[in-house]
Amino acid sequence: MSVVAARELEEDARKYASEAIRLDSQGAHGMAIQMYQRAISTLIKLVHLYPEYHLNRQYLERATVYHERVKAIQQAHGLIPQDQPSEELPVEGTTNVQVGGNTKGPQVVQQLKASFSELVIKEKPEVKWDDVIGLEDCKGAIRESIVFPFLRPDLFKLGWPRGILLFGPPGCGKTFIARATAGELGARFLGIGLSDILDMWLGQSEHRLHELFENARRNAPCVLFFDELDAIGQKRVQLQHHGSMRNVVNQLLQELDGVDSNNEGVFVLGATNHPWDVDTAFLRPGRFDRILVVVPPDEPARLAILQHHVKGRPVEGVDLRAMAARTDGFSGADLAHLCETATENALEQSVQTGVMRSITSADFQDALRQVRPSTRPWFETARNFVLFGNESGAYDELMAYMKTKKLL
Repeated sequence: MSVVAARELEEDARKYASEAIRLDSQGAHGMAIQMYQRAISTLIKLVHLYPEYHLNRQYLERATVYHERVKAIQQAHGLIPQDQPSEELPVEGTTNVQVGGNTKGPQVVQQLKASFSELVIKEKPEVKWDDVIGLEDCKGAIRESIVFPFLRPDLFKLGWPRGILLFGPPGCGKTFIARATAGELGARFLGIGLSDILDMWLGQSEHRLHELFENARRNAPCVLFFDELDAIGQKRVQLQHHGSMRNVVNQLLQELDGVDSNNEGVFVLGATNHPWDVDTAFLRPGRFDRILVVVPPDEPARLAILQHHVKGRPVEGVDLRAMAARTDGFSGADLAHLCETATENALEQSVQTGVMRSITSADFQDALRQVRPSTRPWFETARNFVLFGNESGAYDELMAYMKTKKLL
């Protein structure tokens, strides 16, 4: 076995778990559950890939602890009934997986995998539209396409879109607005990444994808959110030598169509930074009916984001309106990084002098010299597709935005 590869997976699991614990301590329980689940999935993958590894017992014990914490969070927040019997997950199993020199583990692996698919579906985000700063056009389009028809189906008897694709530069709030959509609907939220689907065994990736949709159907209303859709649903012409991934794309198209099942109450949102790499079959009506661009925040939104990130911090003499005016093109993530950098500058000087001081305008000026907008490379790439690959009109809204910002 490759010890290096096993260590890399172990490090991934550790990072997921550390982030989950941090979010858990801050009260961000929904996001914490997702990170715990990723840690569990990574540890299970470790045991399957390296069945004779001497640390398998610790991996299974750790996965069981994370599993119990997810259940505890859900029960504490009323997401599962208080009297629901707790499923015991013994660390000792039956055959094939070596733990400490003995054959242990498959039973707990299978139980963890089964409970993972059920646990992930039970999160109901608490965020709403009011928690999303800016993006008014995007929120309005989703409200008209999904939220209003769902809340008043009597007014939309001919049906309404069930799939929306969000695209744009990274760090602009695509994931957050998807969670807020679930919050507005009062629906469960299931975030899906490539690692949640892919499996080393032939046919298992398609089975995982089918099970995720089945769980969503059983627990409707539910928002299925596919992050980085270009990785899961990339163009099949690029996968001529990757038959397993072509099968995943085909399976996803079939699930979106609801060929074998009814997708009533299942809403699918996708997000991508590279819409030009998504297979065009996903973009027809009945799958992702609408394509919405999520652009960097405008000046009022940047001001609100800056105010949010300095709230509770010792700030003195900082003109946030001026900072908002000077940060055109910054994403929400860039603005958060700007505030963190200014805070670090103040802390560094406080440590050097031994005297604590407030965050000043000079700290933000230094931070502006250190932090650059991360959206510029994306717009440079998008420019070619807007100018030469927009026959369908999918990028018309992006083209209008880029013209107003003199990016074309």
